[in-house]
Amino acid sequence: MREVTVARVVDASPDALSAWLEPAAIVEAEGSFTVQAVDERADATIVVASGPGLELPLRFEDRDGTIYYTQEGEHGPFSHMETWLESEPIDAERSRVTIRSAVELAAPLPFGDRIAAWKRRGELEGALDTIETELG
Repeated sequence: MREVTVARVVDASPDALSAWLEPAAIVEAEGSFTVQAVDERADATIVVASGPGLELPLRFEDRDGTIYYTQEGEHGPFSHMETWLESEPIDAERSRVTIRSAVELAAPLPFGDRIAAWKRRGELEGALDTIETELG
């Protein structure tokens, strides 16, 4: 298993960022999947995402102000994937966003976890780019 972390100060007020950080928006911002369905439950939000040749459920939870999500079940590119997204105000107009993700590739490939981490880092950087574009 590999872990990656990205962080950036974005030109987005804490209130605007908080309003934007919805599960479907996060999935779309990462750029690899399209949201097919959103199921709001009492304890979590399940986002069904699809990409080239696959569909997977992602389970989102709020854990004391941290957005936590994981690939649910065994359908998807990872045998394990979990992500923590945290934001903190810098001032009235800027916020720091930190996203940390741990991944393990489902396919038995040489250097598979390294490849999965490289791909995941790109998705997380893409999410930060989208936040800056849409809120900045």
